[in-house]
Amino acid sequence: MSDEQKLEFSKKEVDLMRRLDTPAKVQDFLNKIPINFEREGDTLKSPIMVLRKKSAHCIEGAILGAYILSLHGFEPLLLHLEAVKHDFDHVIAPFKIGGRWGALSKTNHAVLRYREPVYKNIRELVMSYFHEYFTDDGKKTLRRYSVPLNLNIFENGWETEEKNLWGIDEELDKIKHFDIAPKSLVKTFRHADPLECEAGKIVDFKK
Repeated sequence: MSDEQKLEFSKKEVDLMRRLDTPAKVQDFLNKIPINFEREGDTLKSPIMVLRKKSAHCIEGAILGAYILSLHGFEPLLLHLEAVKHDFDHVIAPFKIGGRWGALSKTNHAVLRYREPVYKNIRELVMSYFHEYFTDDGKKTLRRYSVPLNLNIFENGWETEEKNLWGIDEELDKIKHFDIAPKSLVKTFRHADPLECEAGKIVDFKK
């Protein structure tokens, strides 16, 4: 990005992010941002662009949440939840308090949401999403999860980048992943109940 294209957070944006000084406050803010349905094509907006465009899908919300947490002493982390090919992956922003893990999560549905910091390790945190992760017909689809990705590995300035942050998405795909369960067990997974499937259709924002 050339110098004339560089963006800076406004005083209003900086003040807003300063006020969001706990994970719970950040999550409440993320919930209010309308879902990015990508009507004009795929995007992966930076924090500044999410604030200005006023929309975010899961990874855009996770990146913004991780960045805001980093302003308050947390590491800016992302974690990739990988589903089967016919379902959507999900990205959360894990955080640690008192030795326990929780997570921010931007989603349009009644499931796969915020997690309190009560989990001993990353796998425990991930497994809290397992039974919620299913398709409309109830098939459980979560298969792998990544190690946490620290956004500090990227060159300074990503948080105010005007262009899409495809490099972050590519890195999430490349880093080490772990299987949820052996393939022999995957074949035995029970489908979610019809009531669970119906609850999964509840959304914050209608397309």
